[in-house]
Amino acid sequence: MENKIINTPNAPAPIGPYSQAVQAGNLLFISGQIAIDPATGNVEAKDIMDEAHQVMHNLRGILTAAGTTFDNVVKTTILLSDMSLFGEINTVYGKYFTGNFPARETYAVKGLPKNVNVEISMVASL
Repeated sequence: MENKIINTPNAPAPIGPYSQAVQAGNLLFISGQIAIDPATGNVEAKDIMDEAHQVMHNLRGILTAAGTTFDNVVKTTILLSDMSLFGEINTVYGKYFTGNFPARETYAVKGLPKNVNVEISMVASL
């Protein structure tokens, strides 16, 4: 099985030695996305809700580049700077899915890149 690297200008360029996503067979593994605006390369979010929407927009850009949608996401991992943000993140996150939701886990971590509050990675089927 040959892996295919997915890169799109509709999501932030990687800030380290990793790819935005890797397609392996009929699965797509999307690296954790933070609230970087791909147009500016900066975190422009004014609050946690803006951050969450930007993360989901970045994930949508990668899913689209791979030819799939949120409907085919089977697993997500959410990293938060503080579990007190869970409710707000959950509200935004839920708006991007229709029908069945993917499996998910959520963790609070000590720190995230660029001092953001949320990072989300995904696995999707193609």
